[in-house]
Amino acid sequence: MTIIAIDGPAASGKSSVAKRLARRIGFFYVNSGSMYRAVTWELLRQGIDPSNPESVQSSIASMDLGCGFNAEGESFIRINAQIPDAELKESGVNNSVSTVSAIPAVRHLIVARLRALVNEHNVVMEGRDIGSAVFPDAPHKFYLDATPEIRRLRRAAEGLTDSIDLRDKQDSSRAEAPLQIAEGACVVDTSHLTLDGVVEKIFQLLTDAGLTPR
Repeated sequence: MTIIAIDGPAASGKSSVAKRLARRIGFFYVNSGSMYRAVTWELLRQGIDPSNPESVQSSIASMDLGCGFNAEGESFIRINAQIPDAELKESGVNNSVSTVSAIPAVRHLIVARLRALVNEHNVVMEGRDIGSAVFPDAPHKFYLDATPEIRRLRRAAEGLTDSIDLRDKQDSSRAEAPLQIAEGACVVDTSHLTLDGVVEKIFQLLTDAGLTPR
């Protein structure tokens, strides 16, 4: 199976680019962030303090966590019989997901699910540590970035109020699988590119590397 890893900080364009690229080349699409958000949402729903690693670890041990692909070839997550969607963008989730994601037990749980998803599918998977930690041997790695000012504007346009600076600090300084440019990754600055422009650039790089769209 072929894995295309797309990493980068918040509001760098990962999700939109990865989803559109996957459709263009006939791959399945995996949003790893939605899985961390789903766990965060369930913790908050249960009244668990996201900043208490012991309570979080105890709670996730009993969570029924499943994932798969829908008819459009996009990943979904089911948690305790719920399939959250719009709930994943709630402000509470948005403000707590980096804290939850930094807990090793949570990362181990999600990484195992992510690796299981690619057993039978070619995928474009996006996140913050896909090329560096989840699939360090992925043949195609990209790191999307943009200026903080541009990313703040994009975040605001999405109606999200979390702090880009705080998210960057939390994601890049966590002890386990911090946000970083994976070895061998191609860095793409999306600051002044359209969505189609970024997709086209990555598509051409993949084509040059010998990947043939399905």
